[in-house]
Amino acid sequence: MLPKLGSRWLRLMFMSVVCLCLCLPGESYTKKAPKVPRCPATCSCTKDSAFCVDTKAIPKSFPPGIISLTMVNAAFTTIPEGAFSHLHLLQFLFIENNDIQDLSKYTFRGLKSLTHLSLSNNNLQQLPRDLFKHLDILTDLDLRGNSFRCDCKIKWLVDWMEKTNTSVPAIYCASPFEFQGRRIRDLTPRDFNCITADFAVYETFPFHSVSVESYEFSGDQFVAFAQPDSGFCTLYIWDHVEMIFRRFHNITSRSAVYCKPVVINNTLYMVVAQLFGGSHIYKWEEGPQRFIKIQDIDTNRVRKPNFVDTFLLDDEWYFIVADSSKAGSTSIYRWNSNGFYSHQSLHPWHRDTHVEFIDVGGKPHLILSSASQPPVVYQWNRNQKQFTFHSIITELADVQMVKHFWVRKVLYLCLTRFIGDSKILRWEGQRFVEIQTLPSRGSMAVYPFTVGPRQYLILGSDFSFSRVYLWDDLTQRFQPFQELNMRAPRGFSLVSVDNKDILLAASFKGNTLAYQHLVVDLSAK
Repeated sequence: MLPKLGSRWLRLMFMSVVCLCLCLPGESYTKKAPKVPRCPATCSCTKDSAFCVDTKAIPKSFPPGIISLTMVNAAFTTIPEGAFSHLHLLQFLFIENNDIQDLSKYTFRGLKSLTHLSLSNNNLQQLPRDLFKHLDILTDLDLRGNSFRCDCKIKWLVDWMEKTNTSVPAIYCASPFEFQGRRIRDLTPRDFNCITADFAVYETFPFHSVSVESYEFSGDQFVAFAQPDSGFCTLYIWDHVEMIFRRFHNITSRSAVYCKPVVINNTLYMVVAQLFGGSHIYKWEEGPQRFIKIQDIDTNRVRKPNFVDTFLLDDEWYFIVADSSKAGSTSIYRWNSNGFYSHQSLHPWHRDTHVEFIDVGGKPHLILSSASQPPVVYQWNRNQKQFTFHSIITELADVQMVKHFWVRKVLYLCLTRFIGDSKILRWEGQRFVEIQTLPSRGSMAVYPFTVGPRQYLILGSDFSFSRVYLWDDLTQRFQPFQELNMRAPRGFSLVSVDNKDILLAASFKGNTLAYQHLVVDLSAK
């Protein structure tokens, strides 16, 4: 039972509670009214506008209600991302008569109410792609008085000006020379050649190789490498899930220098040329999956093979082996339903290094490159079913390899040399005429190839970077395109699979490499 309290105690308790309530801090008594941002020191402000001169940086705060901002003679050259995002009511923005050189792609982020924008009389040469993308109600844009460089980085602006309803007074190109003085609105996206490419390492194979050949069989994509260290022919298959080449099979051999696949009547054969122990032909068996040797190649004819090629002629399959020994002979073999049999010997005693099959005017030819004499041309005689001597292409010696390519139905040859410069020749109806010289010291391999509309040529080098060239339709010459770091390349092959274009490079002294051809849109940067 609580004791009774006297009236004096009740009065004291009441006064204490009242005093405590009065003394406790309360939000309604201590909250201060927010300070209204003052006009920056370098600016003059009215109720709804600000005019700034000689500003070292864009002020972080302005009085509320600013809808118009002018900045002149600014002491900065770059405007960063979101520089005006705190001015979300801004409708008019004039950044004029400054030395502004660079803008961020998101400089004007957050300015949803902006209707008028002027960047006139600055030092802008380009504008970031989609700079005005989120300025949904922009009605007037002034870009006059800038030195615009009309290249791929401004292509987006040309496209935007074609489609926008924003009013843009005339602006002109200051460079490059071909567009100098042109009105930008008069340009079209087609005026810019902004699609380029790049070869980037895609996959590395941890072995040396002296030849590489790609082929399709049973719906799969394969590549075959001749490995000088192990002497094997190593086969890789394209993995459509992992998007890489993975090891598939080895053909055990002693000293393979070339592994040439050929598919005849849905059966896969592999010609394995060896330096020692003779050369052989293998047949693929599905069950069990393996290669079995079905034939030996005559060692009296082929003693030191250097290259193998296959071709279809008058509905019959042939393969030819270039022999690089002093006592051997480049030899042709013909398929007769049970195997390949000796058909013809060519060019004995000349140490041939390469053979190229080519059709000129409906007449099949073979071009033999040799270490001991200039390239020799043999022409097919249909009556005799033999190749007969036709001509010598050029008096150039030291031609390691001859490869042909076509550009707009015109036939060209590339002759690569180890000591001298390589040559590009064009067929003129009766003979080949030299049209270009390419530096190629230390080159043992050349490979012309196309990716889409682009005609490339790669020249390998034992002494420096291998060089990729791109054909220029205007000059009808190859122009330097890219240098690739590969050690002593001996062969190349292009594989197009799963929307990828992959250039394989067999390397005699380094890892074998695969490069992906990447298409790059310069206007998208």
